[in-house]
Amino acid sequence: MKRFLLSTCICLLAGAACFARSDNAGLANANLQGLYVNSLPQVLRLEPEQIDLAVAAFIVSEQWSDIVAGRRYLAALDDMAYQIRDELDARNLPLDHRAIPIINKYLFETERYTAVSQAADPNDLFLHCVMDNRKGYCLSLSILYLSLAERLGLPLYGVVVPGHFFVRYDDGKVVFNIETTSNGAIASDEHYIKKFKVPPHDGSGLYMRKLNKLQTLGCLFNNLGNTYDAVGDEDTAMEILEAAAEINPSLAEARMNLGNIYLKKERVADAIFEYQAALKINPGDAKAHINLGNAYNERGWLADAINEYTAAIQLDHGIIDGYKNLALVYTKQDKYHSALAQLKQAVAIEPTDAALYTRLGDVHMRMGDYDKAVSLHKKALEMNPGLAEAYHGLGLCYEKLGRPDEQIEAYKRALAINPNMVGALVNLANAYVSRQEYDLAIEYYRKALSLKPNDAMIHYNFGIAYVNKGDFEEAVRLYEKAVGIEPDMGDAHNGLAYGYYRLGKPDLAIKHLNRARRLGIEVDENLAQALERKAR
Repeated sequence: MKRFLLSTCICLLAGAACFARSDNAGLANANLQGLYVNSLPQVLRLEPEQIDLAVAAFIVSEQWSDIVAGRRYLAALDDMAYQIRDELDARNLPLDHRAIPIINKYLFETERYTAVSQAADPNDLFLHCVMDNRKGYCLSLSILYLSLAERLGLPLYGVVVPGHFFVRYDDGKVVFNIETTSNGAIASDEHYIKKFKVPPHDGSGLYMRKLNKLQTLGCLFNNLGNTYDAVGDEDTAMEILEAAAEINPSLAEARMNLGNIYLKKERVADAIFEYQAALKINPGDAKAHINLGNAYNERGWLADAINEYTAAIQLDHGIIDGYKNLALVYTKQDKYHSALAQLKQAVAIEPTDAALYTRLGDVHMRMGDYDKAVSLHKKALEMNPGLAEAYHGLGLCYEKLGRPDEQIEAYKRALAINPNMVGALVNLANAYVSRQEYDLAIEYYRKALSLKPNDAMIHYNFGIAYVNKGDFEEAVRLYEKAVGIEPDMGDAHNGLAYGYYRLGKPDLAIKHLNRARRLGIEVDENLAQALERKAR
């Protein structure tokens, strides 16, 4: 997988100036400017009618995989178009709606293209993979269909609805929809509106409309951004999803998916803006309400988060994340019985979801029922031995029960499953501080900070480890980092007072001691008296 580029124009075909071929004469796309491009920035500068959809799709494929040669696939696609045209000529059929059964027979019977049951494999998005494997999902099969129509000169268009994509024939007289996941079957507008819950609009929306080729490419970008996100490339995902939202600002999925990336990148205000835009387009999207609730939760706007999670549940009574996230908010508010009620509703819907039992365990731990919490975490692990959160929850319970060896073992097991679990790293480090094993504690704090460098509490705890080692310079550096991130962290100011005192800097020590007092921290009076004596 290569770096995906929209902003920089680079040649993708070694030794070639463009995708154009000399042997596609006679195909309807022969004069498109879109044949003579080799990068997506060039594609995006074209007028929509001049884009060659297949060329754009193969450029996307080349940027995904180093081994794809788009020219070879383009030649194969042209050959497919020639075969269909030859069959039409042999049957003396014109290039109009009567060509559609011939295309369907060729694709779905002769070539045996099929639809995947679910879009689980990211490779199923790419046109080269569709052609290699003879399978795809709604969008990728539709792009193949549209690319052939483009070469045959048929008036076919992409159409998007929430969570689905299909093709429409429209020559101004004859209009019908083509479902590429059902071997090209014809489906009515009413079918799509009902099945995919298309929101009503005033004619200005994107859903159920014929898309131009740029808008179809924008839909591809939406799915492509999710594909890059799924493989952990958030920067590329964000770049692509921003392009998708710019091309199709009224595509709710693009706005929501862009919001998801912004939330991951801690751009919470931007995420909220995108989620709200998505819900303005499609207010009946339960997942968008969940995501907006998550952003509000991140901001600390708990009442607003509750409203969004409740709205999601009202739209979809089976949406487990609505109950889970409501429980999290109620837990933050110390409303433990309300949290338990939500989780029990979720368990009633999905009794085999191990994570729900761990959530129940977390709530019982906060209520002080540690034995019950332990039993729930163990039940979760019986159902799913790879659930790192359950081991982490056990570690927290064992800490409360005064069982340090089991506590450390539980955190280690959590990290064996998920080495980047920040909570387990920090709590394991804290456990080692309690055992006066400071070097081990420092090792885990350092790893936690590498994953979450802007967490003030981690800096503060890390500083405590260095205080215990007697390294006050390093402790002060970490405490300063903590208050730089969270200026009103009174405990860190208190730590700075002691650190600067030990470093022989009483003026700085007094400054931070007074700040800690103003923030309501109970300071060490012996330290305060010692500093007063030095100040005299």
